[in-house]
Amino acid sequence: MKPILLLMNGTLRLDDHPALVSACSSGAGVIPMFILDDAGAGDWKLGGARRWWLKDSLIRLATSLEARGSRLILRAGDTADIVESLLGEVSAVYMTRAYSPMGRRAQEQIHQLCSAHDTDCRRFTGNLLLEPEDVRTKTGGIYEVFSPFWRRAVELIDGSPPLGAPDQVPAPDNWPESQDITELKLDPRPAHWVKPIAATWVPGEDAAQDRLAKFLTEAARDYKAMRDVPGVEATSRLSPYLAHGEISPRRIWAEAQLHMMTEAQDRKGADWFLRELGWREFSKHLLFHNPTLPVRPLKAQFEDFPWREGVDDMVVAWQKGRTGFPIVDAGMRQLWQTGWMHNRVRMIVASFLVKDMLWHWRTGEDWFWDTLVDADLANNAASWQWVAGCGADAAPYFRIFNPITQGEKFDPDGDYIRTYVPELADMPNDYIHKPFEAPEGVLKMAGVSLGATYPEPVLDRKACRERALAALQSIKKQA
Repeated sequence: MKPILLLMNGTLRLDDHPALVSACSSGAGVIPMFILDDAGAGDWKLGGARRWWLKDSLIRLATSLEARGSRLILRAGDTADIVESLLGEVSAVYMTRAYSPMGRRAQEQIHQLCSAHDTDCRRFTGNLLLEPEDVRTKTGGIYEVFSPFWRRAVELIDGSPPLGAPDQVPAPDNWPESQDITELKLDPRPAHWVKPIAATWVPGEDAAQDRLAKFLTEAARDYKAMRDVPGVEATSRLSPYLAHGEISPRRIWAEAQLHMMTEAQDRKGADWFLRELGWREFSKHLLFHNPTLPVRPLKAQFEDFPWREGVDDMVVAWQKGRTGFPIVDAGMRQLWQTGWMHNRVRMIVASFLVKDMLWHWRTGEDWFWDTLVDADLANNAASWQWVAGCGADAAPYFRIFNPITQGEKFDPDGDYIRTYVPELADMPNDYIHKPFEAPEGVLKMAGVSLGATYPEPVLDRKACRERALAALQSIKKQA
């Protein structure tokens, strides 16, 4: 019997992997393969942070497969061409369903090639709790507001147990050629950038399982109360593992449900955590039904909105955490240093770019795509459009996050700012969120010199707020 070609793209795990389990139970050998197709991804080829993560993840996945008597075959190039070159040697092609425009396009090409070569082609679920076709309004429409979407989704989730990892992965009689991982050119530049990121994260399936267990036992109870506080370790940080398919949402759902059954006092926190998993589902569904989500606003009246575009000194100041607004700067520096940013702070820095600076949301989307280890096309686009006010379930046009009051509310003691903006470490709490309002004596005592050791504000928030509201008010009138 010819072996089965198992495409591992988007599902870099052995646990709860329906395509893998089905292939292993077929009686045929299995060829696990990962294909890096930068050209096929177009503008959305993986950014630097995710390329670093991917390299480490593939190495760990290969080790796990070897422990089960198998190998991971690596290839770089056009997905359709690579698959077609192997169709004479395999009996079937198995893969996990993709939802992005480029992923869907590649899988459709594979289906067509398999049909032309009379080769079985099967696509499995595995990276969502529910498929996009399954969650519909009572009239058969698409949900554009999260809360009713999630209420309906919770009703539909069947709660079936996730699949375990196979003990053995049957090897084929002959292995196709594999490229060395160095040939995939996954090392981002500048190389020094990844050192602190590598010190922060351990990629791979085992690390994902460990992180989930740690969160449920140590942080789930207080998740609802503490999830917006960036200065404490109160969130799961599972997003990069989900983005790379190193853990399945069904595994997370099952483990959280089990935890809530055994630890009743943790139910509210764990349930709120699962609601955040629901936002991921919502974003994936939005992208599936709106393939232009990463490049065009969902609300048509924003098509001609006067966003500023390009990259100038002010955008660079935002990217590097040199805006003069401490909570914004702390967030952007956390992103640069760790490849991740706390969710509450993501909203603050995004609002600062698109509303205070009135810069196009795609500028922020592009920066996050390159620098986030959890960069996900659906989540990234949907979140930026939400803050900009042009997406589904969007923030009201008049909601402009005040970086001072947001910092005072969610980082009252300045712990987060002191971690990532150390030049303000000695500022008293009364002024750490607004050093530009501090008396000269206070600044001197803290060793802060505005414009020298820490930047002056890059903009006048009051004037910028009025400008943004006027522009956004015009959009409201068109709606």
